[in-house]
Amino acid sequence: MADTQVQTMTGAEALVSTLADHGVTACFANPGTSEMHLVTALDREPRIRSVLGLFEGVATGAADGHARVTGGPAMTLLHLGAGFMNGGANIHNAKRAWTPMINVIGDHAVPHLRYDAPLTSNIMGLAGPNSNWIKSADTVASTGELAAEAWEASFGPVPGPVSLLLPADSAWTEGGKSGKKRARPSLRAPDAARIEAAAKQVKSAKKPVILVNGTCLTKDGLAHAGRLSAAGIRVLTDTFFPRQARGAGTFIPERMQYFAEAAMADLEGADLMLVAGTQVPVAFFSYPGKPSVLVPEGCTPYIIGGPETDSAAILAALADALGAKAAAGVAPRDEHAMPSGDLNAMTVGMSLSRHMPEGTFVSDDGVSNGLPCFLMTQRALPHDWMMLTGGAIGQGMPLALGAAIAAPDRKVLCLTGDGAGMYTNQALWSMARENANVVNVVFVNHSYRILNIELARTGAGNPGPTAKSMLELGQPEIDWVKLSEAQGVPAVNATTAEEFDKALERAFASDGPHLIAAHVPAR
Repeated sequence: MADTQVQTMTGAEALVSTLADHGVTACFANPGTSEMHLVTALDREPRIRSVLGLFEGVATGAADGHARVTGGPAMTLLHLGAGFMNGGANIHNAKRAWTPMINVIGDHAVPHLRYDAPLTSNIMGLAGPNSNWIKSADTVASTGELAAEAWEASFGPVPGPVSLLLPADSAWTEGGKSGKKRARPSLRAPDAARIEAAAKQVKSAKKPVILVNGTCLTKDGLAHAGRLSAAGIRVLTDTFFPRQARGAGTFIPERMQYFAEAAMADLEGADLMLVAGTQVPVAFFSYPGKPSVLVPEGCTPYIIGGPETDSAAILAALADALGAKAAAGVAPRDEHAMPSGDLNAMTVGMSLSRHMPEGTFVSDDGVSNGLPCFLMTQRALPHDWMMLTGGAIGQGMPLALGAAIAAPDRKVLCLTGDGAGMYTNQALWSMARENANVVNVVFVNHSYRILNIELARTGAGNPGPTAKSMLELGQPEIDWVKLSEAQGVPAVNATTAEEFDKALERAFASDGPHLIAAHVPAR
C-alpha cells in the first residue's frame, strides 16, 4: 500500500488559501520583512493576483477601487503599524464608501513583541478606529479560521474595511488549516413597517424629498428612483457616493449641494426627508454661523434604512406602496460639438462626454474641477462614476488602478487635481507595471484651489504672503509629463480645448495607461 502524504500549510498559506477559497482575487501589497512568508504564500496561490504598490496609500486605494467594481473585498498586505498608517487615508475613504476590504497587517513574532523593537507599535490601537472588525492570529491554528471570519465581517452588517494581524511566527509555522467556507452575508431587506410608515408620510407631505445612496444607484435601482420621482418625490443622492450608474438611458437624480448654505437654500420648503441607504446629511465642515445638520426647519427626516440595507429594494418597495408605476424620463444621449478656445473644467467635460467609451469607470478626485465634468457627462454613453467619499484627497489614481485590475476589458478614467495627485502619484508606476487601461486627467492649476475657496468661507481673515504660499503649488512648478514618463506612463500637456480633445481621443483609442496634464485656470 502506498503511503498517503498529508500536505501541511504554514499559517501564511492557510490565510491566503482561505481568502482565495472565498473568492478574493487580488492582493494590493507593500510588504516588509515580517510579511515575507505571506509573499511566498501568494507566490503559490494562482487564484490571487498580486499587485505591488510603491506606497501603502496606493495599495489601500486600489483595493477600494477593485471592490467597488467587483462588489467583494480585495486583500491588502501592509507592513506593521507604520504601513497601516501610511495607507490609512484611503482606508478612511473606503470606510466612508462602505467598501469591503481585508487589510492583512504583518506583525512581529509574538515572543519578540516584549522587546519593543524599533518598528513595534500598538497596531490594534492604530487600526481599530478604521476597522469594522479587527483580530490578531496569534497562533498558527487560528490563521485560516480568522481569515474566513475577516472575509465575512467585511460585508457587515455595515460593509467596510476589516483588519487581520498576522504575527511573523504564526505566518512561518506549519500546522495551518484552511478556514471553514462561509456564505456571503446579504444587505438587510426592507423593513415592511418602515416602508408603510414612509408611504403614509409621503401622502401627507407637500414637498417630500428622498436622499439615496448604495444599491439604488445601480441602473436598476435608479429605475425605481425614477418611479418615485414620477410620483412627486424629489430624488437626491449624497454629495459624494461610492458608485453611480450614469449616462444615456438612465434616470438622473439630483445631487446634494456641497456647501451648507447652498444645500439649505436648495432644500427650502421641503417638509419630509426620507433617507435610504445612507444617513441624515451633515455639512462637510463646520463654519461660523452656518448649520451642521442639513435638514431645513419644518422638515421631518425619516430613515427607512441606512447603509446596511438594500436601498434598491427599499425604493422598489416604497414605489409599490405608493402605487407608482410610471417612471420619470431617462437621459437621452447628448452629442457635444468639439470644444474650442480656453481649456477649463467645462470644456474638459465636453470632451469627456464626446469620447468616453461605453462602460467607462470614472474615478473622480478632481476636487474643484470635478463638478463641471460631472454635470457635462450626465448624458454621455452609459458609464459608472466613483467618488471621493471620505474627503481625503489622493484617492483618484489608486482607485482607478484597482478598478482597471478588476475590469481589464473596460476603460477607466481618473480625474484628479495636481495637488491631490501628488499624494499618490506612485500609482502611475503600478499602472505601467500592470499595463492598466487608465486614462489619467490631471487638472494642473498649481494651486490647492479648493482651499483658497475654503479660506474665504471660514472667515479666517485676509490671507497674507505666508497663508497664500501654503495654498499654492507653483514654486517650483510640477512637470506632470516628466513625472509620468519617469514612471513609465506616456503623457502630454494640453493648454487649449482643441489640444485636450485630440489628446483624449488618442488616449482612449490606445491600450495601457496614459496621462494628460490639463492646464486650467487657478481661479
